[in-house]
Amino acid sequence: MSEDEANEGRRIRTEVLGADYVARSGVVLSHYRRPLMELVTQFGWGSVWSRPGLDRRSRSLVTIAAMAALRQQAELAVPVRGAVRSGVTAEEIQEVLLQISVYCGAPTAAEAFGTAEAVLIEIGALEHP
Repeated sequence: MSEDEANEGRRIRTEVLGADYVARSGVVLSHYRRPLMELVTQFGWGSVWSRPGLDRRSRSLVTIAAMAALRQQAELAVPVRGAVRSGVTAEEIQEVLLQISVYCGAPTAAEAFGTAEAVLIEIGALEHP
């Protein structure tokens, strides 16, 4: 992978997740874990997210579905925030989570709904019930 992909990955990651989030996440990384984040940024964000086949909204929704299906609740919060920054609505996220309930089970979807709802309320994309 090239330095161009690494730079593109940093640019896209910052656009999708926001400069504040990216700055905060870099501060908490240990020296030991930093190479993994560099790999994810270069390959995931620089090589995959930069491809023209899907727009950012679609990539965000796919990522939400994957994190929800894998029951990665801590990681699910990140693409929910990024999706909203990319123009995805709370209702569209709700539909993705309903979709995964059919294929991944109601308990998995229930966990994902809880995480997504908390994040959406926190960032002002959903009113508190």
